[in-house]
Amino acid sequence: MNQLDAMTAFVRVAELGSYTRAAEALALSRTRVSRLVMELEEHLQARLLQRTTRRLHLTEVGERYLAHAQGILQALEDARAEVGADVHAMHGHLRLNGPMSFGIRHLSPLVASFMVQHPELQVRLDLNDRRVDLLEEGYDLAIRIGDLPDSTLVARRLTHCRMVLCASPEYLATHGAPRRPEEIAGHRCLRYLGAYSGDWQLGGQQHDISGPLESNNGDVLTPAAEAGLGIAHQPSFLVADSIRAGRLVPIGTDWPPQILGVHGIYPARRHLPTKVARFLDFLADAWGDPPIWEHDLGLSPISQQ
Repeated sequence: MNQLDAMTAFVRVAELGSYTRAAEALALSRTRVSRLVMELEEHLQARLLQRTTRRLHLTEVGERYLAHAQGILQALEDARAEVGADVHAMHGHLRLNGPMSFGIRHLSPLVASFMVQHPELQVRLDLNDRRVDLLEEGYDLAIRIGDLPDSTLVARRLTHCRMVLCASPEYLATHGAPRRPEEIAGHRCLRYLGAYSGDWQLGGQQHDISGPLESNNGDVLTPAAEAGLGIAHQPSFLVADSIRAGRLVPIGTDWPPQILGVHGIYPARRHLPTKVARFLDFLADAWGDPPIWEHDLGLSPISQQ
């Protein structure tokens, strides 16, 4: 038995949850992948996978062995990269996922800049607002904004994004601005339906809201707020340009803000791939904290709230 081949086969089966998909990823037959895993189990004298008619499950021993095997394989990959012709070059594929509106504004330009610095790197960037399964769908890294669910993934906080209450000068001239968070109930509110849907968190408390427009995309609500249809409660990166141009005016800037973390999420591994680690550093440096999209908005520093 070639132990490295068997270990590689086991890791791919465990990560993808399927012998068939692992065989496709490794360009081997399903029979060969199954045989390698069986030989590894025989070598270790331990059952690593429980096989049922519907899916595969890692045993407790299999979970522990998977963590070690992933670290070993990643270390070998990093070693291979380091002995290349240029130790500072990065090769191979980097598959990324991010939220739609944020990705277009603040992720895709940095992906392009990063690729210019590392021309041998091949990148796939998928943008959508659903929670992707990194292991199942083969992503190296995902950018997520807001609270993170409990999982076996690793999260690195890169910066933050605050929620901003704002309205057009015309709306405020007609309806006035709420002086206290409780007064939001008497205003026309433009409601986002998605990860942050529901009542608004203002001044550290939840408040019921209602209004003429709901959408699952914040890019719909910003122009509606500019048109005077109501008050919006949007992530700062969505309304920053409108505020700087005077099309929207921040409200309640002295109230404690709702702060959303911007995180890089990646599979739990003992050795983080060099390409992922460098890209995370690149994003953190480029965005800054406070982030570049909140500069010159007239908002109080988070530490002073």
